[in-house]
Amino acid sequence: MPHGSVAGIPVVFLHRPLDATHHLFFAKRFNFYRALYLAMGSEGPSRRPFCLKCFKAASTCICSRLPSTPLDNSISVTILLHSLEKKHPLNSTRIAKLGLKNLEIVPVTDVNFHAQLVLRPLEPSMGAQMKPEGSLNFSDAKCCNGCRSAHSFNPQNPLERQVSDPSFTYHKQTPISSMLQLDFDVSSADSITMACDKCIVTCSSRDIKMFVERSCKPRINWVLETPIGRAAIDSGFNVKKLQRKELQPSKKLEDFDEFDIAIPPGAALLFPSDKAISLKEVDFEVKHLVVLDGTWAKAKRIYHENPWLQLLPHLKLDSGRESLYAEVRHEPKAGCFSTIESIVCAMKELGGAMEGLDKLLDVFRSMVDDQRVCCKDKIKDSVLETVSEP
Repeated sequence: MPHGSVAGIPVVFLHRPLDATHHLFFAKRFNFYRALYLAMGSEGPSRRPFCLKCFKAASTCICSRLPSTPLDNSISVTILLHSLEKKHPLNSTRIAKLGLKNLEIVPVTDVNFHAQLVLRPLEPSMGAQMKPEGSLNFSDAKCCNGCRSAHSFNPQNPLERQVSDPSFTYHKQTPISSMLQLDFDVSSADSITMACDKCIVTCSSRDIKMFVERSCKPRINWVLETPIGRAAIDSGFNVKKLQRKELQPSKKLEDFDEFDIAIPPGAALLFPSDKAISLKEVDFEVKHLVVLDGTWAKAKRIYHENPWLQLLPHLKLDSGRESLYAEVRHEPKAGCFSTIESIVCAMKELGGAMEGLDKLLDVFRSMVDDQRVCCKDKIKDSVLETVSEP
């Protein structure tokens, strides 16, 4: 009979051993669900050799299928890549990274506590030079969906008003004032501030500052009516994001810079929001595309937690076609495509077509075929293994 000791006290362990039938049942169920889990796209821990360029398994490496020289795309691209999407076997940003020359990938994470963003025009003097066209009226402006209040004011100390505003909440009761750096000081006599549930937006002659909490859904179209908002769109802008994370296992909170990127003039967001227009309706020159990469739920969260994206013109693809990965990855609704499909289609419609773009889609199609074969093989092996066991 098994025995041992706990804290120096002799103990006898009593248990009922599993018979052979129970062992076989649990073994078969484990093998089946493990194969199904892997077949759905999560590679999990593996000792298989991986390519360090495309981050695919060596047996399905796509590097040799791509053009030897990246395409010199006339419409540059910035991809906001969700951190959980990077290692997915069907993530197509890897194709864009290796196949396009003028491309930047910016990793982003969910806002779990607070985030603060500072946006400044690439030509700093433009915001101060531009004068309001008539009187600015923000009485009907709202910062968040379902917000209880919206304030437009020019206080001597706007931060004091924001922190004391009862409609603004704080995750884990951590005041946002404790996150402020000297570079993010919002005190200004010429600022306009909107404060409501989980969101604060301040516009001054120098910059636009945004403070957001988890799950906020701000609406900041009113910023485009301010001189600094128009200056940012006309000259392009730089946006810096500071996040707060919880360290494990200490549970201490730490602030970190998530990104600091430049968005050039002529930029547009490729995202099917309610205000997005079809690519065929575009009547201005698009020089730069911003693309969100993640599951549909993650892409929407990136959009809401980075309110500066709302300042860009929104474009959408034609929903009449089906994505190449529809068979191996769930499509929540029509019009959802992989990142590389979205980029290639947009470039063709916007006048950035070039020889070799279709080759990138061919590479993605072959990557999907590899995954389809992998899924079938893993499920087949699991079934054979289960049937063959006594």
